[in-house]
Amino acid sequence: MQTRWSTIKGTLATWAVPLRLHLSVIILALLAVTALPIVWITYTQGRFAALSTGEAQMRQLGLRTIEDYRNVFKGGYTAVLTASAVPEMLTAPPNDLKAKQDFLLKALQSSFRVDGIYAGYPDGGFVQALGVAADPEFRGNLNAPAQAAYAVRVVSRVDGPPSTIWTFYDKEMRLLNRRADRDDMFDPRVRPWYLAAVGEGRTVSVGPYVSASTHFLTMTIATPSGPSNRVVIGADVMLVTLGAVVDVSALSEHARGYVFDQKGGLIVHSDKDVMNEVRRRLRAGQEVSVATLAQADPTLPVVTNLLTSDRSLATGAVVRFPVNGHDYLAQVFREGIASLRGGYTVVIAAPLEELVGPVERRLKRNLAIAAAFLATGVLIALVISRLVSRSLYRLADEATHMGKLEFGESRIAHSWISEVNVLAKALSSARHAIRTFSVYVPRELVRRIVIAGQSAVGTAVRQDITVLFTDIRDFTTISEENSPEEVVALLSGYFETLNEVVERHGGTIVQYMGDGVLAMWNAPLHDPRHVENGCYCALAMKAAIDAMNAANAADGRPLLITRFGLHTGQAVVGSVGAETRRQYTAIGDTVNIASRLEGLNRQYGTSILVSGAVRDAVGEMFELVAVGIVSVKGRTGQTELFELRA
Repeated sequence: MQTRWSTIKGTLATWAVPLRLHLSVIILALLAVTALPIVWITYTQGRFAALSTGEAQMRQLGLRTIEDYRNVFKGGYTAVLTASAVPEMLTAPPNDLKAKQDFLLKALQSSFRVDGIYAGYPDGGFVQALGVAADPEFRGNLNAPAQAAYAVRVVSRVDGPPSTIWTFYDKEMRLLNRRADRDDMFDPRVRPWYLAAVGEGRTVSVGPYVSASTHFLTMTIATPSGPSNRVVIGADVMLVTLGAVVDVSALSEHARGYVFDQKGGLIVHSDKDVMNEVRRRLRAGQEVSVATLAQADPTLPVVTNLLTSDRSLATGAVVRFPVNGHDYLAQVFREGIASLRGGYTVVIAAPLEELVGPVERRLKRNLAIAAAFLATGVLIALVISRLVSRSLYRLADEATHMGKLEFGESRIAHSWISEVNVLAKALSSARHAIRTFSVYVPRELVRRIVIAGQSAVGTAVRQDITVLFTDIRDFTTISEENSPEEVVALLSGYFETLNEVVERHGGTIVQYMGDGVLAMWNAPLHDPRHVENGCYCALAMKAAIDAMNAANAADGRPLLITRFGLHTGQAVVGSVGAETRRQYTAIGDTVNIASRLEGLNRQYGTSILVSGAVRDAVGEMFELVAVGIVSVKGRTGQTELFELRA
């Protein structure tokens, strides 16, 4: 008896039938058993489906709004922190005026939806760059030329009353007009953003208020800097612009969208008329309360009370509440503002009947159609089951030719479905290929090398590459003055930043060497612009590290002053090492020169040194300043040195 049972189990363990047969039987059985119940359940659950659809739409609108606000405030926050780290921005005008103007205009161009960037000084001086291209009314308020895209205002206070100069530029930064404005008596020291930043001694958000220059609803991110933290750098975001983000008309006719600040005050409303009323009252110096806006939007007081009474509402929470005898549905989303204290709350609300009614009407109309399609579904099920089976065979064939980072003991057991068994064999083959391939390159290079093809990197070849070396100045001292845990945490963030910048510029980090990085371009993937991308990457790395150092300085962490060496030329690129452990790297004079250039920064007091070969490759695309001609240690001949600045 035992032998017979063992024989039966052995037969069952090896028996398998095609997946299409399994699917056909299951689908036909489900259709036969559930056809009529499904029609009834579909109708009775229509209300639930409508609510789910409404919630999904609310979530989509809320998340889009959150994402937009995150980008807006992040752009403003980054802009003010970067500006606060520029030495020329810390001197009152007219000192370093050209440098201030150039920096603010470039920062304005590169900041996402930031309408103005400026600096206020303790002597009453002020310098400001504004974007005026998008709004004709804005240009009219400033009396700007019709072609103006940017405006710069400079308020100087030197031995007398203040003087104001307005300068206007087109999109190509060509000068259009410059005029004096004797009626402009603007004093930054009495503005809310200046008083808040100086008073609290940290980065703050202020608003909403009506901007003195643009006369629009504005929210400001400002940070103190300079001597005694009396120089304040600010960035403006117009709330009229942000209000367009909260577009809820697609949800329902009477749907509403709200954005509240960290104190629970309304800063954005989806209704343009309500936003105009807020602007009118603020401009007239009147108080803007929920009660004053309740007539235009009776839902607003209920939503405000809901947020005030229950501050524990988490992001994505769905709330149902009555307004004047009608049920409303709302979703709440909370988000922090960059690294500022507090955050903002987005609420999307809509009448319940507007969400449910159209769906119920469509459900009734579709009931008759569903019955007609039911019979057709039987035939379609047979076709789909055959297609699914065929697709699985294709997937198995694909899995045989592509690798996945899955290796070790197989955990896939024998299946009664023969196609799954085929897929298991294909995955086993892919796993073997990855195991063999992984001895050649680190994990972070696997994806690039797989794209290039294993045959392309199996042996070392001579080719042109661009090599970048980095090193942290006085890292030994930093390691001695801080605990190992602090150093590891600091380096982790540092390397994460460098890795992201290198990947964004098409490069590959070949090796981490203590506190340094070896990166290269044009291998393993071909890059015809490898020298140009290497230069862009070095500049982007320095900018990212400067921003990181600004944050480190603010938090009392050590500064990671980094030096860079960049060279291009031929090198031997490929796999080197022992039989059981290989490394994908580059060897040759090109690599050595790049390493030496990095070290020469210490001698010349520079940050980014590049060779004459780099200069010859990129031409006049970058600002390269000649440093000198040196004999690089370990190499005959002389090498031209250039500092890469911009």
